[in-house]
Amino acid sequence: MDHAGDRTVYQFKNGRLAAHGRQVVQEYPLRLTVNDRDLATLVASPHQLNFLVAGFLRNQGFVAGLDDIQTLGVCREFGAARVRIRGEVPERLSPTLTSGCGTGIAFNFEPYSIPDSRQKVRACFAPEAVFALMKGLAQRAEQYRSHGGIHSAAIGDGRQLLLYAEDLGRHNTLDRIAGEALFKEVDLRGKMLVTSGRVSTEMVAKAARLGISLIASRTSPTDMAIRMSEQADMTLIGYVRGGSFEVYCHPQGLDAAPEPRKIPGVTGVILAGGESRRMGCDKSLLPIDGARFIEHIHRRLAALFDEVILVTNSPGLYQDIPCRKVPDIYYAKGALAGIHSGLCHAGNDQVFAVACDMPYVSAEVIGELCRFGAEADVVIPRSASGLEPLHALYHKRCLPAMEEILDRGQRRIVGFFPQVSVREVPAETWARHDGGGRSFINVNTPQEYFSLRLGVGEEPAGSAARAGRARF
Repeated sequence: MDHAGDRTVYQFKNGRLAAHGRQVVQEYPLRLTVNDRDLATLVASPHQLNFLVAGFLRNQGFVAGLDDIQTLGVCREFGAARVRIRGEVPERLSPTLTSGCGTGIAFNFEPYSIPDSRQKVRACFAPEAVFALMKGLAQRAEQYRSHGGIHSAAIGDGRQLLLYAEDLGRHNTLDRIAGEALFKEVDLRGKMLVTSGRVSTEMVAKAARLGISLIASRTSPTDMAIRMSEQADMTLIGYVRGGSFEVYCHPQGLDAAPEPRKIPGVTGVILAGGESRRMGCDKSLLPIDGARFIEHIHRRLAALFDEVILVTNSPGLYQDIPCRKVPDIYYAKGALAGIHSGLCHAGNDQVFAVACDMPYVSAEVIGELCRFGAEADVVIPRSASGLEPLHALYHKRCLPAMEEILDRGQRRIVGFFPQVSVREVPAETWARHDGGGRSFINVNTPQEYFSLRLGVGEEPAGSAARAGRARF
């Protein structure tokens, strides 16, 4: 999709102006003539304009299917589109300026006019399907973020992404999807829509006309959009970020499992005391899948344990993480000192310790490891890379042995293991929950981070292979 142009801009930095190239979003006016009558000028991005025109006419109620469009021609050079449809264009149209980027236009737009819900296809989606479709939307849009200013939307059926569209106007993205669905004969009834922009009444009205069952956005809907969704019997979701979202109406459209029972007698500990030298910035604050690393990890641990502690010497960085922050007792002595501090401050006899750069920790794997908590002082998984001490269970009985090692100036986590009982959990035990070992993925360099974020190349290895066995 080519909807960005190159332009020389001047950046002021360090007291100087310097010229450099920048991609900017193109704004393309398209004059629409229907049955020899000038209908509207659509301001949009200059790609796949046939989808945009067909979808606009569909969403405004001028056509119901491809059979209603007799001819459709677009001249990009002159910015004109001519369409002939079955039937006549109404003599008197009442245009409504709608909220949206660049302001949209709707004809015969009644804020509370909703199609007959008896024609609606009922659907129920798992929360994981909402997250997966939003992640797919983010991945599709990733390559266009150099210039910014583009909205995106996608349609899914709960299993896969079916249609995707981008435009400088959020309302145009849904018109494009409606048009492409016509040409490709994709039935949108009972499908899920995710969008990067705010959900307004116009978006809900168009989605309801298309038979959409669920709308989800990264941000919040308007109050009128919520009321309209209620009348349309449509599930409306906002603030899809990381592993959480808010449901504004019709939660029955989600197939959500009941909240799992928490693991008793264990405190979750997040280790955020590393210096991140190879990354060049604090790894815990890097974004992925709509949230920061630290947010993903805290959310999963908070769902498993009644108490979660964040071990950090920089608590100001994590003011928005709703858990107790504690410093190292052995200051800046590595991950072993972090585990030691977590054990000392924990209200339970055992802690499950996780590094802050492991965003894919699995609740199922953690639960499996905690099943062996009564068998030893340390319960630690073994992966193809070796032992994984930054994803392991520790008992307070380990404290004297830890302190002896730290007092000698040593930092290797496994250094105190000979003095305590250790239960290794082999891969065949936990792999049924995480066959690829994603739970142990950690990130240390910018190259690893961007590969992980874009989903290209090999994923970073587990913590043992990544940091080197000597570290532990």
